[in-house]
Amino acid sequence: MPSVFETEQVPGQLQAGLDAGVDTLSQRQTITFQQYVRKVLPVDGWIFWLATGQSIDAIGSLHHSVRLEQREDETIGINRVTFTAEQAIQDFNLVEPNMIYIATVGEFQFAFSNQDNFYEQAGLFHYSGDAVYPTLAEQVVNSVADLDLTDQIVTNSLPVWLTLSTATVFGAANPTFPIYPSFLVPQDAAPPYASVHIGENDTEAIGGAPYIDQTSSHWQLCKDKVRITLYGVRNADALGFQDFINAYTMSLTPGFGVMNMPVIRDAKRVQTELGVIAQKKVIDYEISYYQNTVKDLARQFILSCPIRYIPRTL
Repeated sequence: MPSVFETEQVPGQLQAGLDAGVDTLSQRQTITFQQYVRKVLPVDGWIFWLATGQSIDAIGSLHHSVRLEQREDETIGINRVTFTAEQAIQDFNLVEPNMIYIATVGEFQFAFSNQDNFYEQAGLFHYSGDAVYPTLAEQVVNSVADLDLTDQIVTNSLPVWLTLSTATVFGAANPTFPIYPSFLVPQDAAPPYASVHIGENDTEAIGGAPYIDQTSSHWQLCKDKVRITLYGVRNADALGFQDFINAYTMSLTPGFGVMNMPVIRDAKRVQTELGVIAQKKVIDYEISYYQNTVKDLARQFILSCPIRYIPRTL
């Protein structure tokens, strides 16, 4: 596998001394980074990283520190990793939002989130990031055979909101911009787009207990508080989006019903360097819907049952 560094420049005295120190400490250690691509679970927007089988080798010094944290729902050792290289690793600079590189060293995997503390005179490049947390390790998949893209993960109403861009409602135009889950908006996404946020404390039961039907499917009437954030959407399109939601809830097969009187509000998103305000709008909904798991056993039996036709003679 090829080494992936920039063309070397003639080092200065300081750089030459630091390079020698890195070589001494690391004994020219080589770390192999595996390439992973971003895969989105279609039904609810959940993100996985799938190995492509491609890799790169990088020479440098790897060191890490460990900090133990005791939390309500996990006790975790956070491994902070820093990789020092004598040349910039061009493959890291060329990484697209849908691609990352992950290395496995010992018992943990790690990826980089920062390139920092660079001084041109020193000629050293520092890449840092945390090792993959145990609770997120399931999102890193090494084989496509281990990736199930059909069974949804989310229990709340998020999957219904994500389908609105492709929904068809008589007499109403569906949104022309993409809709993403909160915290999973693609890196550097360009407006217009919308994000859907449903917090962990924003779901409540309306029905006293779930209903289990004849196919063992689970149905629980619930209420969600949903915040829709719009970027790059002007007044007319924002009002059109709200009109579409109202028409959707009046359709023959709506996924939810609106319980409050939502109104579009203009929000503030600034950048000091530009002295401007982004085109940002927010809508808060309270909706009712069914949490359900459809276990259509009868249909499965019908699909797998062999059918024998016996012709009758009249």
